[in-house]
Amino acid sequence: MSYQLRDHTADIAVEATASDFGGLFAAIADGLAAAMCESIPGDGGDRFTVECHAESREALLYEYLDQLIYERDVRMVLPVDNEADIMRVDGEADTKQVDGEADTKRVDGETDMDADSQTDDTEWVVTASARGIPLEEVTARDIKAVTYSEMDVDQRPDGWYGYVVFDV
Repeated sequence: MSYQLRDHTADIAVEATASDFGGLFAAIADGLAAAMCESIPGDGGDRFTVECHAESREALLYEYLDQLIYERDVRMVLPVDNEADIMRVDGEADTKQVDGEADTKRVDGETDMDADSQTDDTEWVVTASARGIPLEEVTARDIKAVTYSEMDVDQRPDGWYGYVVFDV
């Protein structure tokens, strides 16, 4: 998994790739941390967890990144070393694990990540953790918010691609 910071008019963007969907979320979150701080300490800070729910992949990414910005503001920490697991829940009892040791699991001939196979009652869930570096230990710039502007989440033949613009 990897990320790159991209200049974007008055904002900043993160472009990332990963072999799995959870890895993409973690890479974009690591890009968010890099956009806030040029030098990230290799140790220190306590891990914390977050869980977000949304009706689509893009909405889930938005909610997840927004939650990390909220955690930064409330806990006064820079969220780094991000890890994420994603599940799609269809209806009341049909839960599909998306990440894990194996690649995307197949259900009824379609991949779990096929956006066309979603139903109206599909819910996406991310369970994630990050190491919180106390803000007093770093010099960090303020990222105000995640935006939907130009957001792209795409499963490609070679893995996952994401692009997110942050308001600075």
